Amino acid sequence: MAVLVAAVAIVGVLCLLDLLLTFGVIRRLREHTEMITRISVPDVPVIGLAQGDSPAEVAASTTDGAVAGPMAALRLVAFFSTSCSICPERVAPFVEYVTEHQIAKENVLAVVVGPPDQPPAYLDRLAAAAQVSAEADNGALSTAFKVVGYPAFCLLSADGTVRATGYDPAMLPEPAAVR
Repeated sequence: MAVLVAAVAIVGVLCLLDLLLTFGVIRRLREHTEMITRISVPDVPVIGLAQGDSPAEVAASTTDGAVAGPMAALRLVAFFSTSCSICPERVAPFVEYVTEHQIAKENVLAVVVGPPDQPPAYLDRLAAAAQVSAEADNGALSTAFKVVGYPAFCLLSADGTVRATGYDPAMLPEPAAVR
């Protein structure tokens, strides 16, 4: 009988020890999740223009030969880079945002930054929802919007000033009702 009581006591202590270790692991996983979130969504702005600033007026031609803009007519500008690994993942949310909010194609500009001889595979999907302009690194549009990272999304107000910016179009607020 004494052996049975000792065995149950040992099993009970082991179970409590296991429970404590499990709580420690859960706490550590939460800390790691917070660290990963901070790394994946940096506090550094993707566009150097602050809310309320206006981008410089730039004439941009689209991949189909038309002239994009004028800047005052644009409501959403997206910047993608051919060397960006996450840019292809952001194309679908960008197209969904444009479609969901029913923003007219003439009010949306997608800028693809990179060598002109290397068009990205997602160019057709962008062209379905937006005017597409291609430019080299540090091109006129990237400079006008002061882009510092890719992908970058800029929601503009009806008066042409910056309303919101971000790495993910799903995080942008609802646009003003202009079509």
